[in-house]
Amino acid sequence: MNPSDTLSAPLLASGGRMLIGAEWREAVSGKRFPTINPATTEPLAEIAEGDAPDVDLAVQAARQAFEGPWGKMSAAERGKALWRLGDLILKHVDEIARLESLDAGKPIAETTRIDVPLTADVFHYYAGAATKLEGSTIPVSGPYFNYTLREPIGVVGLIVPWNFPLLIASRKVAPALAAGNTVVLKPAEESPLTALRLGELALEAGLPPGVINVVPGFGPTAGAALVAHPGVAGIAFTGETSTGQLIMQNGARTLKKVSLELGGKSANIVLDDADLEAASRAAMMAIFYNKGEVCTAGSRLLVAKGAREPLLEKVIERAAKLVQGDTLDPKTRLGPQISQAQVERIERYVAAGKKEGARLVLGGERAKVGDGRGYFWKPTIFDGVRNDMTIAREEIFGPVLSVIEVESFDDAIARANESMYGLAAAIWTSDVKKAHRAARALQAGTVWINTYNLYDAASPYGGTKASGFGRETGMAGLDFYTQTKSVWVDLG
Repeated sequence: MNPSDTLSAPLLASGGRMLIGAEWREAVSGKRFPTINPATTEPLAEIAEGDAPDVDLAVQAARQAFEGPWGKMSAAERGKALWRLGDLILKHVDEIARLESLDAGKPIAETTRIDVPLTADVFHYYAGAATKLEGSTIPVSGPYFNYTLREPIGVVGLIVPWNFPLLIASRKVAPALAAGNTVVLKPAEESPLTALRLGELALEAGLPPGVINVVPGFGPTAGAALVAHPGVAGIAFTGETSTGQLIMQNGARTLKKVSLELGGKSANIVLDDADLEAASRAAMMAIFYNKGEVCTAGSRLLVAKGAREPLLEKVIERAAKLVQGDTLDPKTRLGPQISQAQVERIERYVAAGKKEGARLVLGGERAKVGDGRGYFWKPTIFDGVRNDMTIAREEIFGPVLSVIEVESFDDAIARANESMYGLAAAIWTSDVKKAHRAARALQAGTVWINTYNLYDAASPYGGTKASGFGRETGMAGLDFYTQTKSVWVDLG
């Protein structure tokens, strides 16, 4: 594959440079870094490497837009601009999906049908939400009229991961802009291409210069500079829990607002009265969708004793049929991991699972696809896992499933909650009372009943415990990006 042949003309027009204001520019340092196709390990493009000086310029541009044209624009006008941006994303579905597949190792069938359309949906949703930010009147004591205003917080720093580069960016960019803020977006260094394309489309949609600034770079440099910058009012971050902790510590120095969507070790509970056919399909996709690089991946399959053997047999049968291959092949269902480092991480966890006594029943090794250079890993399933094993406690972020047998409903809930994480959970049962009892008892930001991995721009998403705090999407997704002002009028 010739790397230059994989890039679309619109991206080459910006040359991998960063977007600051309306200008596509090189880093102040002049540095560039390669972004790699994980299916081939070949470079896709050279990208400008942002650092503290570039972040400072981007924050200045964002501030000018906030105090200038964007801040003076009506909510209805902002909504129309966001709607145009959503329309442009839909217009370029095939091109954007291709970029996402090449850069992040995601099958083209998923990026075309899921990632890019859902991204457009998020912008369309928040286009309508822009005019729904309302204050209230309050019956205070005395001859006074008191009312509240919901206002934007200012310039917001958005730091997004590599597993859903464009979709997760949209869940931060769209509500931030709908509320009237301006943003500096730092995409993951592993997958910056669609963020840059989003910046191009934002200008095409008529968003004023500086409303969206895109500064690629590395976490310890560009990301840290964004968190430390005194001109940034808030940081919205999705990524590892340890990084989130560091952001909280560093953000405290300038008293920033912080929203964190962090790791997960989600429990997928299957009781013995469940529809095992449906549960097996969902359990397989819950862990192997997007090659397990999903924050809400159902990595712990908690199964009632009577259902374990038939369910496990069905899951293994389905997982063994998953097609691994070229991410641009519509038949591919399991793409490569994002990097060599991620493959090595999975290897360590698989070794730990074996050492601690879990029984490997499928996979457990790299997959040879094509010339064998890509970062592919076979779908992997461990049976006989205990909750105290490393593979059941820690987030692997790969296609590795831990099957844990449970004795009862109460045992399942207890084991599900026996985790530092609390991002998502699911329960499969035909008993409606048990289903709703579980929904209340499970310590998770999202609970699915007889389904898995459902999302919508209108529904709030986020975690508890070490999975973070704050909510994205839905009207709740606007809370972080607004502040309430109380206004008093003397009527005496």
